[in-house]
Amino acid sequence: LSLAVFALGVFELEPLVRGLLRNGADVQDILQLMDTVFGDVVHGVPKVIVGLFLVIMSVGLLLRSRLAWIVIVLIVGIDVVLSVLAQTHQSMALTAYSAIVLLFLIVSQRYFQRSSIATASLFATASILSLLAYAIVGTFVLGAQFSPPVKDFGTALYFSLVTMSTVGYGDILPKTPDARLFVVSIIILGITVFATSLSTLLLPLVGRRIQGLLRSRGKFMGHSDHYIIVSQSALARNSYKELKARGQEVLFILDHAPEHEAENFDYIVGNGSDLDVLRRAHAGTAKAVLALSEDDSENAFVVLAVKEMGSAAKTVAVVNDARNLSRVKWVRPDVVIAPTVLGGELLAMALSGESLDNENLMERLLQFGS
Repeated sequence: LSLAVFALGVFELEPLVRGLLRNGADVQDILQLMDTVFGDVVHGVPKVIVGLFLVIMSVGLLLRSRLAWIVIVLIVGIDVVLSVLAQTHQSMALTAYSAIVLLFLIVSQRYFQRSSIATASLFATASILSLLAYAIVGTFVLGAQFSPPVKDFGTALYFSLVTMSTVGYGDILPKTPDARLFVVSIIILGITVFATSLSTLLLPLVGRRIQGLLRSRGKFMGHSDHYIIVSQSALARNSYKELKARGQEVLFILDHAPEHEAENFDYIVGNGSDLDVLRRAHAGTAKAVLALSEDDSENAFVVLAVKEMGSAAKTVAVVNDARNLSRVKWVRPDVVIAPTVLGGELLAMALSGESLDNENLMERLLQFGS
């Protein structure tokens, strides 16, 4: 689909490319060609500008950017409508191709949901630069239709910036209908591009900042003599239920906010082996820190971090792989629990007819550090 949009942009640029190849690089010929190009603004759709935007935005479509999808749908949709109204039989095939591309874009909208600040910045910058180039070159090409005439690029740049910002000092005025319509197009495009760019860049930044502040606080108002559970594994959730049933305060440290915010438990978002996160969780005044992740190395690092900060809290580490049992013991957690290892032993004992002793069972389940 991205390739189809890129091809559509190239087709829109075809008149400009064909004219350049035919006329060569002579300055007067190029200016005459640009005059024809910018005359499209008066008679319908500025094909070259549409083509440039489509070529640029096709890259964003390849990255599944939501912003690129919205911009392309708007551009192609307007292009199709204006082309149909203009009733130009010469471009009927291109209009049909544009309509097909538009249809596929609308049908596949669910695939373009990515929202990236980097991507948004890229296309916002590209849009502003494209609009500025459009305004400067168009003003210079149509310079004789202004009062006083615009004869150099410096004056064209000045007039373009003044018009795009909607300041309008009135020192340079369009005299002909073509020039007036061109100025109107600059004003409309300027307001649209700047408003879209600002909303695209600022809103995600502000939203993520607020979301980050909320996540860093989570739903944790501060505790002492509480239990900290790192992870949200099945063992972690069951441990939470049992501790809450006994009236204990429990705080989760999670890699990301829970999917269902309605879940009624205290948490902060962060890395459980990060000292700053542990301090925010008040690990120094906690009763115990339970590293119950399904990753044994992560559990070992959590225990090391708690010991590094000098907390008196007890440390509990779960071991999921029997090969890591001795390694986890090297970090000296107060309690090591290996439910999968114990499960294998219990199954073998039951199948071989060995007796199960409760005291021996607890020793195997909970291995206390020295």
